[in-house]
Amino acid sequence: MTTSPLAIAAAAATPAASGSSEKTPENPNGVLGQNDFLKLMIAQLQAQNPLEPGNSNEYLNELAQFTQVEQMTNMANANELSGAVQMIGHKVSYNGANAQVVTGTVESVQSSATGTTVTVEGVPNITLASLTNVE
Repeated sequence: MTTSPLAIAAAAATPAASGSSEKTPENPNGVLGQNDFLKLMIAQLQAQNPLEPGNSNEYLNELAQFTQVEQMTNMANANELSGAVQMIGHKVSYNGANAQVVTGTVESVQSSATGTTVTVEGVPNITLASLTNVE
């Protein structure tokens, strides 16, 4: 069984928990972004044995896969934003406080690193997942 260079770098970059000096993980959700991937790749390249270099095809394959996933994520985010923009001026229902269903008109759309939200009749940051009906 062959272990990928990225898996080896990830294992090497993860601090081992030891006794009472346990550290809080920097990435508790276990999500790797583009910068994390590149840092792991550089760390492995720096730590490899010059007499036994890694397989460059493996690096290129992993980089290509990562790029493909990133492009798919970007496309999904763009589609989500486009769909939300089309709701402006439409009447929607959403789950408000205490699971109360609230109805109103979408006034604007906001996009951030955490996702796309809408403002409904002055109430900002309503997630698309909380919308239950669009008219």
